[in-house]
Amino acid sequence: MNDAEKAFREEADDLLEQLEQSLLDLEKTPSDNELIACAFRALHTLKGSGAMFGYEKVSAFVHNFETAFDHVRKGRAPPSTELVSVALLAKDHVRTQIEDPEAADEATGRRILDELRRVVEASAPAVAEAPTAEITTAARPARAAWRLRFSFDERVLVNGTNPLLLFDELRTLGELDLRACADAVPSLDAIDPTVCYLSFEATLVTDAPRSAIEDVFIFVIDEMSLEIERVDEEQPAHVEEAPPAAAEAAPTATRRSAENEGRGAGSVRVQAEKVDELMDRVGELVIAQARLTQLAETASLDIKAIAEEIERLAANLRDVTMGIRMVPIGSLFGRYRRLVHDLSSELGKPVDLVMSGEETELDKTMIERLADPLVHLIRNSLDHGLEDVAGRAAAGKAATGRIRLSASHSGAEVLITVADDGRGLDVARIRAKAVANGLIAEDAVMSDAEIHQLIFHAGFSTAQSITKLSGRGVGMDVVKRTIEGLRGAIDIASTPGGGSEVTLRLPLTLAIIEGLLVRVGAARYVIPLSSVEECVELATAGEGGSAGRSFLNIRGDLVPFLRLREFLSARTPPDPHQKVVVVSFGDQRVGLVVDQIIGSHQTVIKSLSKLHADVPCFSGATILGDGAVALIFDIPHLVDRGQAHDEERKAREKEAA
Repeated sequence: MNDAEKAFREEADDLLEQLEQSLLDLEKTPSDNELIACAFRALHTLKGSGAMFGYEKVSAFVHNFETAFDHVRKGRAPPSTELVSVALLAKDHVRTQIEDPEAADEATGRRILDELRRVVEASAPAVAEAPTAEITTAARPARAAWRLRFSFDERVLVNGTNPLLLFDELRTLGELDLRACADAVPSLDAIDPTVCYLSFEATLVTDAPRSAIEDVFIFVIDEMSLEIERVDEEQPAHVEEAPPAAAEAAPTATRRSAENEGRGAGSVRVQAEKVDELMDRVGELVIAQARLTQLAETASLDIKAIAEEIERLAANLRDVTMGIRMVPIGSLFGRYRRLVHDLSSELGKPVDLVMSGEETELDKTMIERLADPLVHLIRNSLDHGLEDVAGRAAAGKAATGRIRLSASHSGAEVLITVADDGRGLDVARIRAKAVANGLIAEDAVMSDAEIHQLIFHAGFSTAQSITKLSGRGVGMDVVKRTIEGLRGAIDIASTPGGGSEVTLRLPLTLAIIEGLLVRVGAARYVIPLSSVEECVELATAGEGGSAGRSFLNIRGDLVPFLRLREFLSARTPPDPHQKVVVVSFGDQRVGLVVDQIIGSHQTVIKSLSKLHADVPCFSGATILGDGAVALIFDIPHLVDRGQAHDEERKAREKEAA
């Protein structure tokens, strides 16, 4: 795939996304003309770009799609729900034509276009036949004269644009008087045949609006300057005492200049691989800077000053690079509108999807990996959580259900919530299924929150029948594995008859984090600073506990602590004054006993090797300033394994006694 084709596919992906969002919005607000115009512009641009880059089948299909949709734009057919559904199918077919041309069945495309024409013709209002003499000129729109001045970039011909085709399209709008300006044409021996030296001035008399003229240049506007000015208006003849029409505002301004000014602080499309490579280089720089800082401790004051300056610059560069990787989560949320639209129709459950916090930013790598878990959660809410229309009526609820998808920052975490106003989780049913599957004992004492977590076990499902949407128990365990792989956690809240709320707690990034460097025995480890609440000293009198349990009394609160020396089998003698790092995750607080707290550390996260990837207590590793490797604790898994280890130790001690 060459660069030009890659550029077209990227542009087409944006246009198809724009088209889908416009169609979905149009279903909710069918009277919004701006949405209709936005969808039509996307089709028009896609048609022109497809023809330019050799995607003739795409261009032909979109041309027919655009022709049918033009009836909606001109008010001849309303944007009904049926029309939107067929238009979405047509949009899917265009995507298949671009991404996998061999899989695009022409017969399927013809059926979609036939269905689109049928829906448009069926919904178009009947126009009563009337004698020609009765049709007055007052019903015709006024014709106006427009002056156009435009010139193209020198490389426009090289990029594949044929200006003659644009002139032909202008002639379809009305009477065109076109003049070329050759002032910039050099002498014959200096002419480059690939450069467009001409500029143009034209007068167009038409009854089409200004927007129709702009649409002619819509897919080359970035490669030209365009000036449009209304200069005259032909008043219709034989109009008796017709009030003067309000003159359309037509400021003389160069469109390209205005758009370029608007884009001055805009965005530049960069390949994701280049951003990842930049992040890797910054990570290596941070490691080298840590090495320099360590060496500068024994160097002169001048070297220390330089090391501090480089540390400041490296930190700023890290923050800027991290900002480049951050993407608004709205780019992910927008995908689920179509999912909810299709599932709502399939299940016969009217649903409103309410989204908030789309501007919340998250690392692009995390956004890519969150796509599937959120699909499972939304499908679960629609299929299991929301009642059908009859069930909602019986429960005294509105016929239309609601799914809320939201995102927000909470400290160094991002919280993503999927909530519904359905029936809620049935704790008794979940418990009975867990007992039947052998997951828990029949007499096990568990809180509702612990029972809620059982739905994440592989193969667990309370569905009474298997459908193509659910029932096999292969969805929620995928959610749990993915979120844990992102060093996140899942909270569930549910009210019987009031709905459920699943909250995903995620770190902001997977690349570089602030960590607390500690020593346990002879080895050093990193605790994510976002999990750390405070650090206290473990007093000798505090090492004992209640009934053999280890607790800290922190301002009246009992906090259990875990001795990492025992858990990690440290062989060196313990330090006389051990420290406790109090960490929190979810609603739990636990102390981690370490030998020494070294200090904060910019932690460049490196993945563990395949040999160590399944070690559950560590989420990765980092390279320290002296070249040594420090493992990064995965706090939730560490505490779970540590508590299990502590219980096993006490059981052995009890047996020995």
